[in-house]
Amino acid sequence: MASGFFAILDDIGALMDDVSVAAKVATRKTAGILGDDLAVNAEKATGFLSSREIPVLWAITKGSLVNKLIIVPVALLLNLFFPAAIKVILVLGGFYLAYEGVEKIVEYFFHRSKQGHKVIKEAEVDAADAEKAKVKSAITTDFILSIEIVIIALGSVTEKSLAIQIVTVSLVALLATVGVYGIVALIVRMDDAGYKLIKRSDNKGLLATLGNLLVKALPVIIKLLSIVGTVALILVAGGIFSHNVAYFHHLLPNVPAIIKEFALGLAAGLVMVAILTGGKKAFALIRS
Repeated sequence: MASGFFAILDDIGALMDDVSVAAKVATRKTAGILGDDLAVNAEKATGFLSSREIPVLWAITKGSLVNKLIIVPVALLLNLFFPAAIKVILVLGGFYLAYEGVEKIVEYFFHRSKQGHKVIKEAEVDAADAEKAKVKSAITTDFILSIEIVIIALGSVTEKSLAIQIVTVSLVALLATVGVYGIVALIVRMDDAGYKLIKRSDNKGLLATLGNLLVKALPVIIKLLSIVGTVALILVAGGIFSHNVAYFHHLLPNVPAIIKEFALGLAAGLVMVAILTGGKKAFALIRS
């Protein structure tokens, strides 16, 4: 009886050792996409009132956990019974990410200044609705990025047993959410930490200098993350096309991968923006 119990413990220990090694490999392979995930979600989780930053971030984090709870079992089942579907889902997600990234670029370059009365009118829009819309957008983008993270993690353990696949992919998915949104939380609260340091030191000495630095650095970091997040969306989309579509994978072999992936993501995004913009105009004409 006792020997059987210790044998079970030994099996569990061996499984955990295998999972530990597999998780390290999977985390290393997903490091790039996790960096993109951080940049994208940090940009999406900002722009709210200070009192709403943490509640909004918590809402996005819960949505991200729900995303993982959906994606992990579906990915494992598809990998077992219908692996071809994974590539189709990835490519469709790539088009969505490309559209999100390119739409921001188009909006930035072709944005027209608004009349004063129009700005005032738009300022009256219910802030709660605007917040919900941004949270929904963040969770949707997280869903696509989470698919990529889970698939990459799964791909690193395809030769392992099903038990190791399940535990490893689940662990990487959990670490991705906790790690990414934990860092995002630190970023969005930089200014509050800075103000507290300034207040505690009566705006004198080293603590005051550090506090002022944190306060002044936050807008710069947010602006930088907005740019990096947009580029990351396009690069991730291009990477999906390059790695999952044979034609694109072998296209222009002498061109650096990052340039090819950005070009693919940009092209796909422009196509999607054109299609959706044309579709909206056609729909508006039909309704009128």
